Amino acid sequence: MSATLLGACAALSACGGGSALPRADAAASQVTTIGVNSYLWRASLEAVSFAPLLQADSAGGVIVTDWYANPQNPGERVKLTVSILDQDLRADALRVAASRQVNQGGNWVDAPVQAATVQKLEDIILTKARELRRQAIAG
Repeated sequence: MSATLLGACAALSACGGGSALPRADAAASQVTTIGVNSYLWRASLEAVSFAPLLQADSAGGVIVTDWYANPQNPGERVKLTVSILDQDLRADALRVAASRQVNQGGNWVDAPVQAATVQKLEDIILTKARELRRQAIAG
């Protein structure tokens, strides 16, 4: 949980008067029209929009891209799977997996993906999701 979210939770719990969240916060933290958190879903779609989609299942919370090769580095390609595991906007509700291949003699060969790459994409998605949530509450 981010420091901002922790601070908001602490402030709400200190208010007393019951356990109900203010209406805007309750609406912003969960979603009922799709199976997963809408902010994580939208942020995930935006984060992987550079690659063609193979599957996007909002009920199951799974986004799978096709192989993508950066035009500036055509000898390498990546494929991403984003899984949203919960209706709440939480860091542990998001899982990103990446596959990478390099072209060796005309054949695509599996290559390792740096853990920092996957972590960076998760951070981008979470940051964007929190931003979308803040915008929804404010406006």
